[in-house]
Amino acid sequence: MEQQQPNAQAGARVLVVDDDPTVAEVVSGYLDRAGYVVDHAGDGPDALARAAAHWPDLVVLDLMLPGMDGLEVCRRMRGRGPVPVIMLTARGDEDDRILGLEVGADDYVTKPFSPRELVLRVESVLRRARPGHAQPRDVLHAAGLSVDPAARRALKDGAELALTIREFDLLTFFLRHPGRVYSREDLMREVWGWDFGDLSTVTVHIRRLRGKVEDDPARPRLIQTVWGVGYRFDTTGSASEGEA
Repeated sequence: MEQQQPNAQAGARVLVVDDDPTVAEVVSGYLDRAGYVVDHAGDGPDALARAAAHWPDLVVLDLMLPGMDGLEVCRRMRGRGPVPVIMLTARGDEDDRILGLEVGADDYVTKPFSPRELVLRVESVLRRARPGHAQPRDVLHAAGLSVDPAARRALKDGAELALTIREFDLLTFFLRHPGRVYSREDLMREVWGWDFGDLSTVTVHIRRLRGKVEDDPARPRLIQTVWGVGYRFDTTGSASEGEA
């Protein structure tokens, strides 16, 4: 068995939701050895009850659950408060992965997976969820948007935006680098910290972020598509055609 090294997020509470006892035992064991406080739920109602009793710092959530699926669990948890979610799915269909991202999952891992990789994903998501994670204390302003990276707060025209961890990181990155075109590979590396992965993750997050910061997401003026290249954050440009 591999030895887990101590990490900066040790002590964080992780709720593992999976109806497969073997998967749950392996995942919980790896997370426990990495220093996390681990709860386990075998179905959706149990997960919601445990979350209500002890609100987790992160949820590892299986998509396929009996009765109430992982998508509904994620929606209900998001309705109660912000919490990072890593979705587990045994399906290879891209639509299922995109659905998980659409309801606010911050990451997903496809079964079968390496438990050690999952622990690293948990550590990465938690690190980015912590206020002020390796960010200088400055407030960014552009086009009616205001982002405070240290406090993890974003405003549009004075109203607070409800952003997931990755949406917040993506918006912060764009505000720090206006006018420059980034490919999806660039954004995955710079925002997610991954050198490889499913690029549809970036596409879905761009679409979700546009829905929250653009006046007309169908004709985005801020997060513009540069066809065949990637995306550009433009505080003064005209609308681009549609999404990609």
